[in-house]
Amino acid sequence: MLLISRPCPSRTTRRRDWLYRLVTRLLSVALLPLAVVAAPQRARQVACRWALAARFPAENLDGLTPATRAAFEAARTEALWRHGELIGLTDGYRDAHAQARLFAEAVRRTGSAALARKWTLPPHESSHVAGIALDVRPVEGARWLERYGSRHHLYRVYDNEWWHFEYRPDGRPPRLPNPGASVTPGPCAILEDAG
Repeated sequence: MLLISRPCPSRTTRRRDWLYRLVTRLLSVALLPLAVVAAPQRARQVACRWALAARFPAENLDGLTPATRAAFEAARTEALWRHGELIGLTDGYRDAHAQARLFAEAVRRTGSAALARKWTLPPHESSHVAGIALDVRPVEGARWLERYGSRHHLYRVYDNEWWHFEYRPDGRPPRLPNPGASVTPGPCAILEDAG
């Protein structure tokens, strides 16, 4: 997304990030007995959800497809309990009007629709509007998703957006340089189309 300045993925962890991870992990452990009472079969996931809601209070998972939301919650539960990594949602579902505004602002800022498409797409092409796209944070959480997200059908799809992942149950999609790039068919696909 062009509107928000994001840190470079090679940037080192901020000093306070270890404290956020520690406090969130301790909170999830402290909440586990309550989660066992509330949802015995999903206690770890519920405790994780509560702890991450305290860490990322502004995030909103509404509008994601049920499968996307389930995959994201399963992935971040695994990340927290197995590896101590936090994964927050910066942006998920956007309605078509919000996406159109973002695209129009990007066109104004860059001077052309072609340049704007390197960072944002019009509503009819956006996976955010479809409810399958996730913009995540922090960088360490995105790195975890890039490494382990395939277990949950979550994949990074653009080279220029370290934070953007999509739910793709049919398998890993080709990685594109940016949102406006298209997959170029290989020579076999061209021959097949020719007859």
